[in-house]
Amino acid sequence: MTRVWKWNRPVTVREVLEDLQQERSIAYTTVMTVLDNLHQKGWVRREAEGRAYRYEAVSTRAAYAAALMNDAWAQSDNPAAALVAFFGMMSDEQRRALSDAVRMVQGPETAEPATTPSPSGAPSAQTEAGKGGAAENPASATGHDGR
Repeated sequence: MTRVWKWNRPVTVREVLEDLQQERSIAYTTVMTVLDNLHQKGWVRREAEGRAYRYEAVSTRAAYAAALMNDAWAQSDNPAAALVAFFGMMSDEQRRALSDAVRMVQGPETAEPATTPSPSGAPSAQTEAGKGGAAENPASATGHDGR
């Protein structure tokens, strides 16, 4: 999956094989089997191209990681305790990223509403979320596309 996510485009078995062979010796059939397994599990979709297939990720790496975290959390008999333990393992950088993510999901907390004239001439409040700002697309606020 790392190779498929890295290129962010449909890839062939041959492309993945050649990239992996720069690091270690690996057989074509091994790469083909792994990509076929990923397809059967629903992680990649494929389209025929001649006698070969092109494989493309079904979701982003970020979405995959989020699903893993959600699955792990759901397996806990005490989700609150699991979160506390998880947060305790985080680095300062990870905690800052978590705080940023929570702010993006919650939207602006104490932002002053902008005023715009109403048809009657009296000012009316309009929130940032209603203007199509970062609250509607959290990824744009950080400059990341979620991949």
